[in-house]
Amino acid sequence: MIWLMGVVYAVFAVAALVTLWRIVRGPSILDRAVAADVLLTEVMCVLGADMVFAHHTKTLPVLLIIAAVGVFGSIAIARFVARKEQ
Repeated sequence: MIWLMGVVYAVFAVAALVTLWRIVRGPSILDRAVAADVLLTEVMCVLGADMVFAHHTKTLPVLLIIAAVGVFGSIAIARFVARKEQ
């Protein structure tokens, strides 16, 4: 079980590093926005995996808040880009 946790967390760590690279490199603001959404999703997945491995639901409110922030952030960026293109 512990080796599985290590594998899962290692895969998420590599995915987070690749996502952070995309946030830094860009090239456009939409690429960075999608990468930020992916990073939030990865954080949610890590918290969900922690809940599964530790058999608790203490971080469920945090998951809901992160989901709401991700949605509202995406909407704000989409409105900003749409206004900029006009």
